[in-house]
Amino acid sequence: MSDDCRSGDQQVTVRRAVEEDDEALLAIERSAWDASSGFPSYQETLQDTFFSRSGPEAHLVAEHKGAVVGYLRLQDKYPFPEGAGVLTINGLAVAHEARRLGVASALLDAATTEGRLRGARKISLHVHSTNTPARRLYERHGYIVEGTHPNEFLIEGDYIAALDMAKML
Repeated sequence: MSDDCRSGDQQVTVRRAVEEDDEALLAIERSAWDASSGFPSYQETLQDTFFSRSGPEAHLVAEHKGAVVGYLRLQDKYPFPEGAGVLTINGLAVAHEARRLGVASALLDAATTEGRLRGARKISLHVHSTNTPARRLYERHGYIVEGTHPNEFLIEGDYIAALDMAKML
């Protein structure tokens, strides 16, 4: 898979991850998340390898000017046959220096393409209610809120709702 997304003179390429992406992806993972988008305690659990949680086969990688600048983790949502055809995005991150270049959009477009190639009927994700930029991005890509979980997380002294969003393919 290789998808190109051009924005002016910028070009973002999306491809499947390979083991050699580990160091670059770990650097993005360590810097991309904050309390509005992720879990501060998660940073403490990071290993010395990005792929300790799930292997390269679960990741799409975005490149800009030859550098890895983002990833999207796309996995089966359910481990049982009745849930076949539903994928979930278990992480989407973009390096700070590559934000506003269309990286996240390119990754979401590639996830849609990949979902269709796999015969999926739906892609779901979770997002913090406080993460307005991500919510707007997902909505622009056809995701709708399917559920709200009030006071789901306590982050830095504030209760945060979790939103379930999904897109039918």
